[in-house]
Amino acid sequence: MSETRIIKKYPNRRLYDTVESRYITLHDIRKLVMDKVEFTVVDKKSQEDITRSILLQVISEQEHDGEPMMSQDFLAQVIRSYGGTMQTMVGNYLEQSLRLFTGQQAQLRDRLRSMVTADPMTNMATMAHENMQRWQQMQETLLQSFVQATKPHTTKDGESPPQG
Repeated sequence: MSETRIIKKYPNRRLYDTVESRYITLHDIRKLVMDKVEFTVVDKKSQEDITRSILLQVISEQEHDGEPMMSQDFLAQVIRSYGGTMQTMVGNYLEQSLRLFTGQQAQLRDRLRSMVTADPMTNMATMAHENMQRWQQMQETLLQSFVQATKPHTTKDGESPPQG
């Protein structure tokens, strides 16, 4: 397994790939993501990890230049989720939903390859059933984490701490 690639962001806003020893663009960052290359973007001056910020810039560029994937309403709902009590849960929900969707895409590609020799209706019914089970499992996991987060904390002897 290779080490995480370090990308340095200089004060002039340029990104420098330390592996390839060259300046790169957001397009190059997108290519690293698409190629599943592990990397971290570090602010050269502060040494702060700014990877998330750079990834958000890549998303913004994609939304601006191409066919937008996220509607204005969706973006507004995401913004409203920040700072609320459900912020972590919403983030986890979106992440798991996207993972499930990506897994379903891979599964669909595999099924389509096998359809040449199998009954397509059986394959689609099986896949739909499996997807529903995964979706229900994800919903149950998120609900359990929500319930755990809202339970009052107890002391070692099982009693609730004093209020006030």
